[in-house]
Amino acid sequence: MKINPVIALLLFLVAGCTPELSQVPVSKNDFFNLELGEPVSPSYQLSFPFDHGSHPEQGIEWWYVTANLKSDSGQEFGVQWTLFRTSVANVQYVSPWWDNELYFAHFAIQDNTSHQAFERYGRAGQVKIQANPFVTQLDNWYLRSETETFFPLTLHAEQEKNRANLTLDTSPMVLHGKNGYSEKTSDGHASMYYSYPFLTVKGELTFQGETHRVSGDAWLDREWSSSFISKAQRGWDWFSIRGQNRSNGALMVFCIRDNQQFYKDCRGTEISAEGRASEIGHKDIQLSVLEQVSLDGVSYPFKWQLRLKHKSPILIESINRDARNQLTIPYWEGRVKVSGGYIGEGYAELVGYE
Repeated sequence: MKINPVIALLLFLVAGCTPELSQVPVSKNDFFNLELGEPVSPSYQLSFPFDHGSHPEQGIEWWYVTANLKSDSGQEFGVQWTLFRTSVANVQYVSPWWDNELYFAHFAIQDNTSHQAFERYGRAGQVKIQANPFVTQLDNWYLRSETETFFPLTLHAEQEKNRANLTLDTSPMVLHGKNGYSEKTSDGHASMYYSYPFLTVKGELTFQGETHRVSGDAWLDREWSSSFISKAQRGWDWFSIRGQNRSNGALMVFCIRDNQQFYKDCRGTEISAEGRASEIGHKDIQLSVLEQVSLDGVSYPFKWQLRLKHKSPILIESINRDARNQLTIPYWEGRVKVSGGYIGEGYAELVGYE
């Protein structure tokens, strides 16, 4: 009998073992096509601070930060930190260390020439998720409020010779889709999705053993759903972009790819400087790849043209030639610069190209 590779990893974790992750055969297709828990409902009314916390009725959830930073000496960096929660069906195990959830976190830092990424897996006892005061934590990696109010937040993660200790402060909240109900595809797949796109950042960053005082901007995404994508889909290209000037607002766009790697469903949100959200429908988005880079025999988009209704063509280009998170579940996560009909910077996430 073939064991689902995700369940194989879980059995290691539940039993208290620490596997060599490179030896655990977790398939990206198995993971991203998992369907767990109840689908989100378009009638759901977001409520805070409750919805900063966990939603066990849905099987997949994440808290996700990307930051574009500059040191006091002018060196540029990017930071990504994500905590994932996934429910696990049909694993019967009685233990104070097991709550039918698998948790894992990703931490990545890049400058303009190098990119390093790290991961940790956890279970009950290693993880704390709390709505108020807000905490998401796996071991000593965390994103948390420092007072009884949601802001300011502290982001802390460290691994080997890399460390981030950053303070993230106020941004308006943006609800994507229709009051936070974000349709991903024409066949009805959706998530609950909100963001804080205009966070200001200051703090300390250590990259490859060198420590820098840094400042810049960050984007915090929150989503939960019953699956990442359906079995008819291969992956997605996702972009979060802030205008060069705050008055130009921000932009979120994603396109889901089918099994032939064609862009199939696209959605987006145009965000004003004050945080007002305007939904962008599929028919008003055209994304095309202008340039690719080949890494270990796999081609990744590197430069895109994005066309939105009533706007001049927008050019999006990755800053790093290689921004792969080469983890148990591999994907691309890196900074982008934006020019043409919209000038700014942000992040791209590319999933399903391995």
